[in-house]
Formats: sequence, structure tokens, C-alpha cells
Amino acid sequence: MDKKNALRAGALTAGTTLMMLLMSSPALALTRDDGDQPGAGLSVAETLGLFVVAPVVIFGIIAGLVMVLDKSRKQQA
Repeated sequence: MDKKNALRAGALTAGTTLMMLLMSSPALALTRDDGDQPGAGLSVAETLGLFVVAPVVIFGIIAGLVMVLDKSRKQQA
């Protein structure tokens, strides 16, 4: 009975994914809009810095502040 439910769930997931792919339209990113003036692209280092390093640093700062400013721990004498 467990295999039957797993097969049914897999078929439903595959069917839903297939329908979403078939019903979605392309983004039409190759057609420019009026007044569209794209800037220069990012280098690999800029992309990694912006989308990898910056979020990790921000997460570290927030986690550090939470740990330092945590008042819930009892001070032991």
C-alpha cells in the first residue's frame, strides 16, 4: 500500500510540473522595451561578491549581534 501512495504522489508531482512548464510562456527577454538602456554586465568576481559573499557576511553580522545581545541566558555567579 505504501508503494501505491508513493507512486501516486510521484505521478501527481510529475504531472503538475509538466503542466506548469507547458502553460508558462517564455520571458521574451530578447525583445527590448521602449526606453530600455541596459548597463554593462557584472564580472564573475562582482557576481560572486554580490550574490554569495555579501549575504554570508550580512548573515554573520546578524547572527553575531543576536548571540552578543542575547539576554535570555542566566548569568552564573
